[in-house]
Amino acid sequence: MKKGILLVNLGSPDSPDPKDVKKYLGEFLMDERVIDIPYTARALLVRGIILKTRPKASAAAYKKIWWEEGSPLIVISERLQDKIQKQVDVPVALAMRYGSMTIEKGLRELVDQGVDEVLLFPLYPQFAMATTETILVKAEELRKLHFPNLKIDSVPAFYNRADYIEVLANSIKHHLQGKNYEHLLFSYHGVPERHIRKSDVTKSHCKIDGSCCATPSKAHEFCYRHQCLEVTRLVGEFLQLEEGTYSTSFQSRLGFDPWLQPYTDRTIERLGKQGTKNMAIVTPAFVSDCLETLEEIAMEGEEIFHEVGGDQFTTIPCLNDDDDFVNLLSKWITDWSKN
Repeated sequence: MKKGILLVNLGSPDSPDPKDVKKYLGEFLMDERVIDIPYTARALLVRGIILKTRPKASAAAYKKIWWEEGSPLIVISERLQDKIQKQVDVPVALAMRYGSMTIEKGLRELVDQGVDEVLLFPLYPQFAMATTETILVKAEELRKLHFPNLKIDSVPAFYNRADYIEVLANSIKHHLQGKNYEHLLFSYHGVPERHIRKSDVTKSHCKIDGSCCATPSKAHEFCYRHQCLEVTRLVGEFLQLEEGTYSTSFQSRLGFDPWLQPYTDRTIERLGKQGTKNMAIVTPAFVSDCLETLEEIAMEGEEIFHEVGGDQFTTIPCLNDDDDFVNLLSKWITDWSKN
């Protein structure tokens, strides 16, 4: 069998124009694993409310971070793909869950090169319904419809792999060299609390009560909250960070339902009000810098910090196309391709 790789990231509008942003948000927010309510209610919420107000504001945010080459997330993902392709002996394609760079196009690109076994590689360290699961479900749907003879494997969440933690920790250490920070905040993309409970394979373990994520359980294989907290813990151990000098928070909440806490914006505000003058922030739920890191954190987060008396605000880049990260993913791909 001829093997191939399909890297999959979230996606991006084709441009920061409100029309393109509206189209992108419509596809994204109508995904039943993103807003997991019945279709009629979801359509009413998304098409009847959100898409009438949010595209203009989101377009303005995208314009702030848009690069000359295009969407930062797309450009960075393409750079990552290119570097990996130069290190491995199998074809590497790139797709996005939402937007014009579809998973179908990515699979077609590989099949047209004679590939009949694909390693689906969601570019997310942690598992979540709204990220990894929707990619796997969409890929299987497309396989049945268009590629019935294609075999698809997938890379499981790699949040706790020692080699990944080492690469992430070393990147953080590198970007903090010479920085006199007092607190390091690990900010992860938030999800509704109900997503955690829905992903609980035991149907009873995940109570989000402060202890379940630290109590061993097979539920952790699909528990986004546990996996985020574990990344923070493992990096803290690797870098020998002192207790009290780092913490975890969750960003980008939407709507009024309970989302994972503490919230990043409120945490930044609290730290500033408590007298923290120099802080750093890292976003390990993302491997590529994007709207949520470049605008929400590096711009809005810094503004909040300064407003409450903070001084130095250091945003640590995602792993992006860092050479150590490229080497790590290339090794994983090579190991798979040789089996």
